[in-house]
Formats: sequence, structure tokens, C-alpha cells
Amino acid sequence: MKRNTMVEEFKQIPLQKQKLEIVERKGLGHPDSICDAILDQVSIKLNQEYLKKFGAIMHYNADKSLLVAGEVETKFGGGAVKLPMLLIFGDRATSEVEGVSVPVEEIAIRAAKDWFRENLRFVDPEKHVKYQVELKPGSAALMDIFKRKGKVLSANDTSAAVGYAPMTKTEELVLNVEKHINSKGFKKEFPETGEDVKVMGFRKNDELNLTISIAFVDMFVEDENDYFRKKAEVSERILPFVRENSDFEKITVNVNTLDMPGRGIGGVYLTVLGTSADGADSGQVGRGNRVNGVIPLNRHVSSEAAAGKNPMSHVGKIYNILSHRTASRIYDQVPGIEEVYVWLVSQIGQPIDQPAIAAARVITKPGTSIEDIQAEIEEVMNSELENIDKFCMELAHGKISVC
Repeated sequence: MKRNTMVEEFKQIPLQKQKLEIVERKGLGHPDSICDAILDQVSIKLNQEYLKKFGAIMHYNADKSLLVAGEVETKFGGGAVKLPMLLIFGDRATSEVEGVSVPVEEIAIRAAKDWFRENLRFVDPEKHVKYQVELKPGSAALMDIFKRKGKVLSANDTSAAVGYAPMTKTEELVLNVEKHINSKGFKKEFPETGEDVKVMGFRKNDELNLTISIAFVDMFVEDENDYFRKKAEVSERILPFVRENSDFEKITVNVNTLDMPGRGIGGVYLTVLGTSADGADSGQVGRGNRVNGVIPLNRHVSSEAAAGKNPMSHVGKIYNILSHRTASRIYDQVPGIEEVYVWLVSQIGQPIDQPAIAAARVITKPGTSIEDIQAEIEEVMNSELENIDKFCMELAHGKISVC
């Protein structure tokens, strides 16, 4: 099948060799990450229900959400929740097909409660969160896409996405540091560290600076002195991990830099539930990590959030993730490439395996000509698009992470 593909040489210094790089990662318990993760769980549970009842996934886009911060009284030795968080689910979902109903509200709330139980140790989803489901029926035009036959559905939007490969060592380290801090082993050793972790890394030449924000849980902290002692212990444990998993010439790690001794509760980063959403910061879908797990400020990135979108026709999800996967396959399978970016552009109403354009921009290694590898790159792009139906089902069953 002939597709509109393009391959060109990208005359740019690879990011790994540039002088400045900035990368951020919002961790598991960050309010934005909570929204992304829960709304994508809602997506997966809706997929399961639609497939069970109708043998096909119906129209929905559960990709709008707001987590409204609650109100707490933090206190050394353990504070209290005064007002619960509010999680609002928004956008569209099919709730009935030919007289057969789908309990959309029940599915959404159950998915959220299950996620809280499995991921945030100190959040009781029955007591600490209220839920407001605003998933309304979809428009006739978009719902009709799902009634059309064919191997793949039509794109529900005119949109564009871009992915890249490989990740730099800064990107990989920022990602892995957050995962390490939120690992079961780390939490067992330092239960006072909450799940709300943010890592900001910037590299200047071969010097890396990491600023890490960790929400401490007040029930594990006796007083101000105990807080700073525990913070020092946590910092001392993070630094060896960073050094063991990187080869930067110089590494600086700072934790909770807003802290100020002598100011009591006001001078330390304490939470009641391990997330700033309990009483400080609200969250929203799409403000967190890109689909490869980081926020890479030096990169071309997609503008749309993938979390919660329909995996069968919503190119804001499909192309967002597929562009990264295609870039990775090109980098792994085609020799002589230093860095590659893949763009996918959809046209509403056209089959998702037929993008308006699929383009690869490639930084080659010395001695490699773009003409020598163009055919191999196009072959990888065509293969990924040819098998997009299988890819969509992997997304539908939650086999591919989106955040």
C-alpha cells in the first residue's frame, strides 16, 4: 500500500552533544500525573466493558480531568484531612447502544478508586476523594465513525504528533531517579517519602544538576530537626544511585530547596497523604509527562495529551505513542543513525493507517548517507502503519504505558 512518506537529513547537533539540556519528570503522586494515570485507567476499563457487551470499542474520549486540591492541617507527628480532594472526569462516552446501557459513571469512579488504592499508600479513596463524572454522550458525527466497517477506523481529528529516539542519558536518568524514589524498596526504607516526587534536571556540557522535590508524610516526622535529619538521609541515598547509573563528569543533587530551618511547619515540605494534591496543588490531564515519561524541553513534542483518549480513532493518542515507537524501531533497526524524529499528521475522516504525511528527519552518523538508508527507514514506517490495528488493540488493553 502506497503511503505519503518522507525522509530527510536533519542538519542539527544531536541533543546528547549540545551544551544545554533541560528535562523534567513529574512522579507518580504529582497531581498532574494522578490525572493522567487515572483517566487512562478509565479508558482501559471502558474498552473492556464495550468489548464485553458489543464486541467493539464505542465512541468516547475520557481525556479531560481536573483534580481539585483538598484542604489539610499538616502537623509534626501526623495531621488531618479537613476537606477531601475532588476528582472531575470530563468529556464524552457512549452510555447506551441499541437499548443496552453502559454504567459509565460507575466504571469511571471504580477505576479511580482502584488506582488510588494500588498507587498512593495514604490516600483512602472513600474518605479522601470526592468524584464528579461529567462524561456526556458524543456528537453524532464522531459516534458514526465507530459504525463504519474496515480494518481500521477513520481519524477523529486533524492532528499531528512527533516522537524521537534515542533518549539521552539525561532523560533516562531523570526518569529512573523518580522511579527509584517511588520504588517499593525505597518506600520501605524511607516510608516518610510520599509519592509526589518531581525531578528537574539540567545538563551544562557534562555537568548535571538535579533538583528533586519530595513530599514528606507528616506522620513520620516528629519535629523540625527530625525532618532535616530524614531529608539528609534521603539525599545521601539518592546521590549514590545517580552516580551508579550515570557517567557525568560532575553531579549535583538538591532536595526540597524551598525548606528553611527555624520556620517550623512553614519551612518544610510536609503533606498528610504523600501528595501535594491533599492541600496545595491541583492537577490536570496533559500537564504532566509526555508519553515516553519525561518532559524534554529541548525536543520537538506533541501538543496533545494521550491519557484517556480513545485508542481506536483518536490520533491524539495513537499517533502520539506510535511516533515514539516508530522512531525507536528506526533507531534500533537501521544502522548509521545518531538521532531520529518521526512526525505523523492525520486528516479527519481518513483511515488512521493512511496519515496525511509520515515524515522522518534523521541525524546520521559520520560516513552514513541519508540516501543509503532512506528505503530502510520508509520500510519501518510502513510496517508500523500497516500493523496499526494490532497497535491500537495493545493500547486498548493497557499494554502500552501512556504516561
